[in-house]
Amino acid sequence: MASKDDKHSTGMGSRGVVRPMDMHQNNSNDHQDHEGGGHEHHKMDHQQRLQMLHMHHQQTLWIYWMLVLLGFWLVLSPLTFSYGIGTVEPSGGREVWLSLSQRITVLKWSDIISGLLLIFFGWRSLTPNRPVSLWICCFIGVWLNIAPVLFWAPTAVAYYNDTLVGALIIALTILIPGMPNMIMYMKMGSKVPSGWSYNPSSWPQRWIMIVLAFAGWIVSRYLGAFQLGYIDQIWDPFFGEGSRLVLNSDMSHSLPVSDGMLGALAYTFEFLMGWMGSPSRWRTMPWMVALFGILVIPLGLVHIFLVISQPVIVGYWCTPCLLAAAIMLPMIPLEFDEVIAMGQHMVQAKRRGDNFWKVFWKGGEPFEHNEDERSPKLMELSKSPGKVIKASIWGMSIPWTLAVSTLLGIWLMFAPAAFGVSIEASAADINHLGGSLIVVVSVISMGEVVRRGRYLNILLGLLVAVVPWFLQDSNFVLNLSSAITGLLVAGLAIPRGPKKESYGLWDKYVK
Repeated sequence: MASKDDKHSTGMGSRGVVRPMDMHQNNSNDHQDHEGGGHEHHKMDHQQRLQMLHMHHQQTLWIYWMLVLLGFWLVLSPLTFSYGIGTVEPSGGREVWLSLSQRITVLKWSDIISGLLLIFFGWRSLTPNRPVSLWICCFIGVWLNIAPVLFWAPTAVAYYNDTLVGALIIALTILIPGMPNMIMYMKMGSKVPSGWSYNPSSWPQRWIMIVLAFAGWIVSRYLGAFQLGYIDQIWDPFFGEGSRLVLNSDMSHSLPVSDGMLGALAYTFEFLMGWMGSPSRWRTMPWMVALFGILVIPLGLVHIFLVISQPVIVGYWCTPCLLAAAIMLPMIPLEFDEVIAMGQHMVQAKRRGDNFWKVFWKGGEPFEHNEDERSPKLMELSKSPGKVIKASIWGMSIPWTLAVSTLLGIWLMFAPAAFGVSIEASAADINHLGGSLIVVVSVISMGEVVRRGRYLNILLGLLVAVVPWFLQDSNFVLNLSSAITGLLVAGLAIPRGPKKESYGLWDKYVK
């Protein structure tokens, strides 16, 4: 028989701010089971929440002392690790907006000032009920991740010191203890969105996002390390010098910062935000889900488009760049369902008459009270990996039509090389770009909430089938291949494929 702790486990464990609130909810549920009372009877008043806040602050006091100590670490870092010894210049002779001496000076003062501010606001955070001080500490951590990218950190030590300390500060301020003062307004209630067959914010659903974000961070950091000059070679097993030429191309140099390190920065925030909030964050933290969605979906699409345009704009492929895009691609459909669930809750709250912005920033009252009985505990991963991995991709299904379309898109990308057509030919550009976009649309449309996106493949397939015939430098064999492949893709986009889950108000849009 399961123990009481097992019964109320959320799988990943309830960290920080969620822990005392979960304890209250669990006690309320036990009381309700015995006496049949409703949830309204167990709402906490302001004084009870304040007492719980002080108790939670006592339990996590070590965190705020750590913030102070990290402040001293930052202040002393420029003295301990000289930013002027072992300096490097960006690869490819790239000119940056600051001279070497300015880069050294600015980064030194950035660390010193950030450290002093962290000492001050970390000290203030030792007293409970000071959320503003904690948020300022969090933003200092965000800045420390941005500064070495913005100022082109002249040494690897400066870059890694700032980014790792910055990530640690973010974890200490809003991940381990939970959102500052969330105890004062968090509404307990449903874990699963109304009408949904699963919880898109469960730990198995977020686990796969965290893993993908970490993998993307490793690859992007490698690309950025080459661009900033920390390593002098980039390894490419398939395209040889292609990666170096892409990373030092005019397209890459047109940006004011390293696009590789910019990708690493985005993946850092995605990785950290994967840990934020409870399994009901679609309801309790709409602002965070919206921000996470912006990082993953529109910015992810921009990242992917820039990568797949490389053979058209630059004339070369880059294997690590393609790997980074391949890591980002499945994150988009995997995140869409959580954003849809959050949007459904916002719509329902607005219809009920709740204040939109209050619900957006502080969460809303539940529309029903339920528990997530379906999602497996993440601790089962080592014993039952298949069960947890399957739960990680609820909301995605792979119709054979989309699977075949993905393979056809990959074929289009490699067809010019297979038929000996120069990468500089216009017909090759159509195949490279069209094939890449077909792959992107097919994979994203495997997310059931965005299954309608497959209709874009009709347009892409027809363009790939028709346009090459009107180009002067076209190749008959390649054109015939494009025509057959494009028409197949267009036809395969018509069937919807299976729908395995339920999505509440969004069900009517899954067609």
